[in-house]
Order: sequence, then C-alpha cells, then structure tokens
Amino acid sequence: MKTTLKIAKTELQVLFYSPVAWLILMIFTFQIGFLFTQNFEGMIRVQSMKIDLVNATQSLFSSAWGGIYPKVQSYLYLYMPLLTMSIMSREYSSGSIKLLYSSPITNSQIILGKYIALLLFGLTLTLTVAIFALFTMSTLINTDIAPLLTGVLGLFLLLSAYSAVGLFMSSLTSYNIVAAIGTLCVFALMNFGRGLWQDIPFVREITYWLAINGRVDTFIAGLITSEDFFYFILVDVLFIAFTIFRLQAVRKKQSGLQHLMRFGGVTLLVFLAGYISTLPALKGYYDSTYQKRNTLTASSQAIMAKLDGDFTITTYVNMLEGNNFIGLPAAYKGDVASFEKYIRFKPETKMRYVYYYHDAENPILDRQFPNLNTEQRLDTLKKFNKWDFDIVPYSAIQDEVDLSDEDFRFVRVLERENGRKTFLRVFNDMVRVPTESEISAAIKRLVIDQLPVVGFVSGHGERDSKSSQDRDYKTITQEKTFRYSMVNQGFDFKEIDLTKDIPADINILVVANPRKNYSESELQILHRYVEKGGNMLLTGEPEQAAIFNEIARPLGVTLEEGVLVKQQEALQPDLLTLQPTAAGADFSFYLKPLISRQEVITMPGAGGLVVTKDSPFKATALFASDSSGTWNELQQGNFIDAKPAFDPELGEKQGARPTVLALSRTLGKKEQKILVTGDADWISNSELFIQRNQVNAVNFSLVSAAFSWLSDGEVPVDMRLKDPIDKTLRIGESSWTYFSILFKIIIPLGMLAIGLIIWIRRRGR
Repeated sequence: MKTTLKIAKTELQVLFYSPVAWLILMIFTFQIGFLFTQNFEGMIRVQSMKIDLVNATQSLFSSAWGGIYPKVQSYLYLYMPLLTMSIMSREYSSGSIKLLYSSPITNSQIILGKYIALLLFGLTLTLTVAIFALFTMSTLINTDIAPLLTGVLGLFLLLSAYSAVGLFMSSLTSYNIVAAIGTLCVFALMNFGRGLWQDIPFVREITYWLAINGRVDTFIAGLITSEDFFYFILVDVLFIAFTIFRLQAVRKKQSGLQHLMRFGGVTLLVFLAGYISTLPALKGYYDSTYQKRNTLTASSQAIMAKLDGDFTITTYVNMLEGNNFIGLPAAYKGDVASFEKYIRFKPETKMRYVYYYHDAENPILDRQFPNLNTEQRLDTLKKFNKWDFDIVPYSAIQDEVDLSDEDFRFVRVLERENGRKTFLRVFNDMVRVPTESEISAAIKRLVIDQLPVVGFVSGHGERDSKSSQDRDYKTITQEKTFRYSMVNQGFDFKEIDLTKDIPADINILVVANPRKNYSESELQILHRYVEKGGNMLLTGEPEQAAIFNEIARPLGVTLEEGVLVKQQEALQPDLLTLQPTAAGADFSFYLKPLISRQEVITMPGAGGLVVTKDSPFKATALFASDSSGTWNELQQGNFIDAKPAFDPELGEKQGARPTVLALSRTLGKKEQKILVTGDADWISNSELFIQRNQVNAVNFSLVSAAFSWLSDGEVPVDMRLKDPIDKTLRIGESSWTYFSILFKIIIPLGMLAIGLIIWIRRRGR
C-alpha cells in the first residue's frame, strides 16, 4: 500500500506541476462562479421585492432549468480527457514505462497509484463546488443541507468513473491526443447507451445498465439508490481491471485465450453484480431532501401498504392509436422507471405489455392514409417503423379485457391477486402519462371496499355530467382523457332518477341548476336524503332562484334575487373574480395558495346566498363578493350593450354576499357536509378553460377542495409535501456585491496565479 501511495503522491505532484491542471481548475471555477452568482443574484432580487423564496436550495443547485449541479455535470466530460490523456501515454512515449517494469512494482500498484492521484484531483474539483455549497449554507436560512452533500457525492462518483475510463484509454496508446479522443468516444457511447437496441429485451438490459447518463441525476435530486451507487463502483472496477490487464499484456506476452478469459471474466462478473444491484427487492433508497420529494407521499405510502399479494400492471398498446409511442419496446426501460416510486414499496410488481391493433381516433393516420383499411395501415406502419414484435388483432384479447369503453386508447390495467382490476389512463395534455395523484387514485380503487360514488340528479334540465356542451360538467367529472377529471381522481358516477329513493351507495349527491320544478314527491325524496345526513353539492343560477330555494329549504339557505354585478372596465359587470375569504383559506389547503399567488375563481352571472336564522347548519362563507361596489342587479339583463346602474329604490342592495357556502352539522357520529354555490357555471366545461385578459382563474382549486371535503378526504389523494423552509437569505444586495466579485473574478484569478507561480518556479529549477 505504501508503494501505491508513493506513486499516487508522485503522480499528483506531476498533475499540479502541470499548467493544464491549473488551467482546468481556473476555467472550472470561473464557470461555476459565473453560474452561481447569476442564480444567487436572482434570489437576491426576488427577496428585495419582499417575496419569499420557494425551495431555494433546490432552485439554486438541483433545478434542471439552471441548477449548479446539472450544469457542472454537463461540463465534466470535457475536462477529464485533458487530465487523463497523458497519465499513461507519457510513460510509453518517454520510455519511463520500462523503468517501472524493471522496478519491483506490480501492475496493480502502478495503476491504483495513478488512479488515486486522479481521484484526489477529482476531489479538488468537487471541493471547489463545495465552496459554493458552504457559502449557501451560511447565507440561506434553513438550507436543505443533505441534498447539497448528495449532489457533491454524485459529482465525485461521476469523476471517479470518468477517471477510470480515461486511465484505461491512456493505457492503450502513446499518443495523448488519441487517448483524449478515445476517452471522449467512450464517454459518448456511455451517454447514449440508453438509446441503443432498446427493442431487444436481453441487449437493452446491458446497454441501459452501462449508460452513465442519468446516473448522477438521482444524487443531484437528493436521492441515493444502491443501484446507482454500485453502478459507479462497478464501472470503476471494470475499467481499472481492464487497465491492469492491459499493462500485463504489454509487460508479459500472453495468448489470446488468456486475454479473453481475463477481460471476459471480469466483464461477466461486473455485469452479474450490476444485474443483481438492479433487482427491485435488493435495491435500497435514501431520500435526503427535507420534503422527501423523491419518495411517495404519506398518503400514497398508506395506499401501497394495503396492497398485499401479487400486483400486475398490464399495458395495452393499440398500435393504430396516437399514444402508442409511450409503450413501445424501445421505451420499455423508461416506462418501467416511471413506476419506480411504487415498485420501491412493492418490489414484486409485474409489468406486462400487450400490443394489438384496432380502429381508434387518430387524425394523423386519417390524413396520411385516408384510403387504407385497418390491416393496411398496420402493415404500412410496421414496415416504416421496422416493428418486428408481435402485434395481435383486438379480437385475440377481447375475452381478456374490454377496451371499448376506453375508445381503444393506450391504457393500463392494474390487477391484484384477488382479481380486482381498474384502468389507469393517459391524458390529452403535454405530460400525457399519469402522475402520482392519478396512479395512487387508481391503486386506491383496488384496496378499499368502495370509493365515493357521486350521483347526478337528472330529468329537470340539470347540468349533465356526461355532456361536452359548454354549460355541462363532463370535463371535470367523467372526461377520461382529462387528468383532473374526478373519474381519474378516484370517484365513480351514477345518474339519479328522483322517481325513486336515492340509492344508499351514493356518497355525494349533485343537484346542478335544475331549470324545471321538481314535483312534491321528488322534493320529499331530496329533503329526506338531506335529513338522513347525505352529503350534497347544490349549484344554482339567479334565473332559477325559485326552484333553487325550494330545494334548499331544509338547509336554511336562499338564493337572493338578482345578479351580482360590479362596475369594472376590463371585465363584464356580471363576472365575479373572487379570492377565498379568510375562513375559505383555512377551509382547505387547495384554496389557501390562491391568496399568495393572486389567483381567483370566476363566477359569471352569480347570485348571492343568504343563510336564514333558523338554519340547522353551521355555514362557512368560502367565497364572497366585494363589500363595496357590488350589488344585486334586478332590472337589467343585457350587460353588453349597456352598463348597469345601482338603484336602491328597486330594492337593489350593495354589500358583500357569499357565493359559496360550506354547510356542516353533526348527525350521530357522522358530519354532514353540503356545498352550496350561487352560480352553476364556475364548474362548467367552458368556464374551466376560458382565458380572460388580466384574470388568473383556477376554478380547479375549488373543484378539488369541494370534492375532497365532500368525500371526507378520501379522494383526490392528498399529494402535499412538507412546506419548504429554505426561503430567506441572510445577505442583502450591498453585501452580495463583494461576494460576487470574489466568486467570479478573485477565486479564478487566484487559481491561475498559483498555477503560474508553480509553473515558473518549476521552470526555474
């Protein structure tokens, strides 16, 4: 060991006597200093505007959109070939390798000594990064320290792998430039390995494991996995062993079979160890972040804890449908990785893929091949895309699963050992694939006896939960292609006919703006549902106030006559843009952020709600109109051609009116919950997506808050993390000016000066 360390010391001296090493340090420090000061100045400016920072540690160091660590990761592969290209090749070109051979030093000692020297130089580079991390710890209150350390660890491990590769390539040639170019080629191959031959099952396991890109991303994000940690160790071992074998081959003549056995044997051992490290049951995880961002939320973990027995995710890919690219064999490893958070808690999860074809909505194919039938389209796509995997007709699998209700779109079936199944869909948005909220909601269907069932009363002109017309509610209730639709968040739906009693399995009854009077018997059925303690969502419009008030009579709530209006220049007078009341912000975590983000919900043509003194419910006003400048307009209905005018003689009254009320009372051991709104359009298909100038509307927040409350918190699944605590800097703009100069100019120039002094003194000797 002493000999190895002496070689390392000598090699380290050679490195630091070289101007190349100091030039690398100077440029590296300047780049990081520039990036750091740029990002830090941004946080200084935000704080100067009295705005709290959000996840400042992550934004500064780990963010994919400008974080320090991802940028450093992208630079390192350029520096290491310059550093390693001569570490062995100069021994060949100068002839000093013969002196090493003639000395009592083993090949392993030579290579390990040089490798240790490279590691120590790599440690110097990572410590340079650590300077900025230490500065952040001292200036950012409640810095999330652990992810900073895991990021530094990841960068050091990356440098160790690059050093091992560079050392091996340098051992192959006496030409420095050839060694550098060869090292870059290997880096390129390792970076692009994940895209090679991914449609061949056995080969993709090898190329995917060998790929180095993405391995450091987990460390940078604050997550240490045993698979990624052992990957770097095994890559180091592989290339160090190759280098030792290479030196032995030069030093002592051996047969080709001996070379093959040595190189092939260590390769097989490393691949076997790598394969074992990827087995889900053997993988370990450590999420170092304060918020545990890389781990399932507590709610999702509770769901997974109930998922006993075998669990299978079967992906049905219609090759004639537009989302087929998500589940292609070439995308298999990435697709499985999207479920890794769940596989962590259920290692025995099985992933199965079925490829079939059936006519489906696909405008692109319709335009490209308007005259081809189904089989001809498939045959053309197979030839064009070189698909050589089995694709069966839907008739071959229709006994296994009915995909007609899913419109033959890309879909997954989640199935437990006990036979319970549910669908997990993709969505028509930029993300496409389901996130934790949708996956956990789907799994929850498998582990509880019954998820909340929402009953929509129909037959009297109510808003329809299955219609896509502007005024109706399909988007937020039963639109399967919309991510935030309640059917994708864990709810089931039924239509309710009031000619008979409301079924006992209805958890939430929705009465959405009926336009026709209910008969006495129908009103009795509704009122009886309320008397028994059923939860309900009741929405109304001022034009149907009389019908609404008959329904709401047992609640002690009435809908005031007239439309609430306000004189405003940029918007229609009858459009209310509302922020939650203080009680509303405390009512739900979905509503609280609206105040700090300056977000609103919109209610066009709303009426004010009045709670009578004899109401048996506790009423909480979640949203209300302004206390000044708003009144109930009684005479004018056309707000486009003329502006309304306040006329108290007609009975119009100014002042704040609740437009959303949460009613609650205790009946036995159950808390009854009823949400009442003086507008029915706020949840409609058109209002949820309409864009208005200067209006930042988030009606979805009220939808989530309402259905979460009415379902007693069952669904949507609570995706909250801990609130970030790293949001305040101790340093101001004046003090930062000096540190900015230090990081961008003084430290890099100091590195350059040290390097020049050492080089000049060395030349003088």
